[in-house]
Amino acid sequence: MQWHLIIDFDGTISCEDTTDRVLQRFALPGWEDIEADWIAGRIGSRECMARQIGLLRATPEAFDAFVSELALDPGFSSLLALCRRNGIPATIVSDGLDRTIHALLRRHGVHGLPVFANRLEHLHGDRWRLSSPHAAASCVSGTCKCGVAGAVGLSSAILIGDGRSDFCLAGQAGFVLAKNSLISHCEDNAAPHLPFRDLAEATGLLTALFEAGGLFAPRKPAVRNVASQSAFTQPALNTHAVAPRVRTRAAGCQLS
Repeated sequence: MQWHLIIDFDGTISCEDTTDRVLQRFALPGWEDIEADWIAGRIGSRECMARQIGLLRATPEAFDAFVSELALDPGFSSLLALCRRNGIPATIVSDGLDRTIHALLRRHGVHGLPVFANRLEHLHGDRWRLSSPHAAASCVSGTCKCGVAGAVGLSSAILIGDGRSDFCLAGQAGFVLAKNSLISHCEDNAAPHLPFRDLAEATGLLTALFEAGGLFAPRKPAVRNVASQSAFTQPALNTHAVAPRVRTRAAGCQLS
């Protein structure tokens, strides 16, 4: 069995929702009204972001300079080192913006990590549009995470995520490390998971699980009873609850 890490970006690798920061800095008025429609469930995230990106007014130089200064979770490098030591492939799968993700990875010296995200396309001057090359007709998200993870095998995927864009995959992945609102979703749907506050803790949890020999028998996709069919034999870990996030796409890093 070859496990594969599927890692969310906004609020998981980044310390805050980078798309919200971009919109706060560069979007014309009206983007928050579109956001309210998404929060209320009147539109999906793909439509929400496409309309919001249409309101962006930033030159490529201004955009890149701004996003390159946004913060990543300090534990990200340790997580990647763990993957390298154990020969575990890792992929970023995000419902955010590819240009932002690539700019931040370059700044932090991360190269060669596969990224699946919405595509931010520069039109001219300070105008942009969004395309979603990893969308699916049956999914309202810009990036269908289940579709991307399906290429590596859903039952062999370990999802690390924090919010609504991760809900569908959390129900099908072999195992989940969850923070913020993804914790309550996993609890409500009996999805095998462990909660974490930041990537340093997530790395520690994965290290303990690998060393305990626990992550060797992925759950079957149809299994939903965590009590009787857990994805692994749990070692004695000091887990904790984290208050779920309600409004924004991503919460800030909760670093100790």
